[in-house]
Amino acid sequence: TVVFFFKIFQIIFSDPSKSFYCGGDTVSGRVEVEVSEMMRVSALKLLGLGCAKVEYAKGKQRCRQEAEYLRHETVLRLQDQPTDSDGSVVLRPGNKYEYTFGFELPQQGQLVSSYKGKFGYVQYCVKALMERPQQPVLECKKCFEVEEPLDVNTPDLLSPAGGMKEKKVTCMFIPDGQVSLNAKIDRRGFCEGEEICINAKFENTCSRIVVPKAAIIAKHTYQANGRTKILRQKLSSVRGNHIISGMCDAWQGKTIRVPKIKPSMLGCNIIRVEYALMIYVHIPGSDKLILELPLVIGTAGLGSRSNSVSSQDSSASTASQSWVSLRMPSEPPSYCDVTRDCRLDQPLTPLLDDFDGDDSPIFMNAPAFQYPAPPAYSEDPCI
Repeated sequence: TVVFFFKIFQIIFSDPSKSFYCGGDTVSGRVEVEVSEMMRVSALKLLGLGCAKVEYAKGKQRCRQEAEYLRHETVLRLQDQPTDSDGSVVLRPGNKYEYTFGFELPQQGQLVSSYKGKFGYVQYCVKALMERPQQPVLECKKCFEVEEPLDVNTPDLLSPAGGMKEKKVTCMFIPDGQVSLNAKIDRRGFCEGEEICINAKFENTCSRIVVPKAAIIAKHTYQANGRTKILRQKLSSVRGNHIISGMCDAWQGKTIRVPKIKPSMLGCNIIRVEYALMIYVHIPGSDKLILELPLVIGTAGLGSRSNSVSSQDSSASTASQSWVSLRMPSEPPSYCDVTRDCRLDQPLTPLLDDFDGDDSPIFMNAPAFQYPAPPAYSEDPCI
């Protein structure tokens, strides 16, 4: 219907290249209108809207809830355009009309960042409503992004975090030793692209081969109708060396990079996005030993990069010490006695197949080297 009445009915922002707005910014632009037939317009209203919405199914029940964060309403006027006594104007074909607008967003701390998830979203938009006498209202809208700054350079987020966990392992109800871990990070606040420096110690006194790992976890919490739904995602991970029975291992400055992710969202009443560093030990045939350290991911550009640079330097030195080159068995010689030096460019092949599921095998599998087939006699250049 809108296409039938209009050649143009759209909202254009003053700065189309602006990727997001913050609290206190001014949202400005114009509503462009060009009609295909003469039309009387009684009013053109502009709405600035922002709300969070959660919706998901809990059995047969549909859980829905909304929270409003922005509502601005104003009536736009055409400049140098004659109006009737009732305030209406007549739009004629062949002319292009522009309604300008501008409004200020609430100050920082009163909005929440834009978000789109599996069971909810936070969305901001500008909507234009064209009212006509005794006719349905026509509308168009355009969305914009809001990003509330989150500074991680606060004393609380710059302080270290750590913990210790241990787990007793059994085999057929018979005690089989225990696995323990003790880990620490130098701060809790990070930005995307920064390195998290992990210092940890692992001890294995059970009879199985265990594997220490670390991962950055996102936790999305949705609340509606008094119910809560939680969705967890693994974003990035690293792993350490296998630890055999009776041995220990230590991470001294092992790093994991924060991927490109949205900052933590902690101010919304019905949607929360939280992050954690999960340091855990994979124990074949048993539940994992898990230690979670809460993280706060801040707005890019507000984080301290000094720790990131030092982490990268320690990461490079650690990597150079951790990996050793492995000499592969030489391939069968060619008939021209040409020798080749084959060295692996990647880390050692792990000795134990490892999965995060419960059906991980316990036994070691030796890595298999693939030998190229010798050349055919017809291809031998020495004949």
